[in-house]
Amino acid sequence: MEKTVIEILIVIIAAYLIGSIPTGYIIVKLFTGQDIRTIGSGSTGATNVKRVMGKKWFFIVMLLDALKGALPVILAKLFTVSFAGIGLLPVLAAVAVILGHSKSIFLKFTGGKSVASGVGTILALNWIAGLIIAAIWGVITYTSKYVSLGSIIALALSPFIMWGLNAPAAYIGYCALGAVYIIYLHRENIKRLLKGEENKVR
Repeated sequence: MEKTVIEILIVIIAAYLIGSIPTGYIIVKLFTGQDIRTIGSGSTGATNVKRVMGKKWFFIVMLLDALKGALPVILAKLFTVSFAGIGLLPVLAAVAVILGHSKSIFLKFTGGKSVASGVGTILALNWIAGLIIAAIWGVITYTSKYVSLGSIIALALSPFIMWGLNAPAAYIGYCALGAVYIIYLHRENIKRLLKGEENKVR
């Protein structure tokens, strides 16, 4: 029992700290000297980085955030033994990662909206589900020109995709909770979408 508790704590703390690494903030600060939190939406995510540094860095930050999301989940799947049959520790790692990304301890609990890191966690849990969700995001974002709309719809569909792939219940539950959390983080974007004031990808 004590070993299980220690394993759970290690997974949660390590995943949160990895998730808290503010990739977008670091890159913008390093190359421009600006604080990304004072620009545009104030998010440290890839979409806001694009406003400052262009499309190339949008994709770089998105990839880094996705890798940041996937890494702790992969490590939890490979090296933890507690609750292995139901996939609980990888899910706890995934939750901790997206909390770290959106509430980074290194940025006084500010951060991004956890879309790329969230998709990274799903890829690590079930790569087929992750690819389907990423494809949905890409198609909707490309056709609508709204990154936020693509993110909201893709993540909202994630629990149903996991269910359709017969994933463990813990994975389905994580996607459902993660979708609610990420949609909540997009509440201002939703208001702007409804008013027709949301910024489009150019």
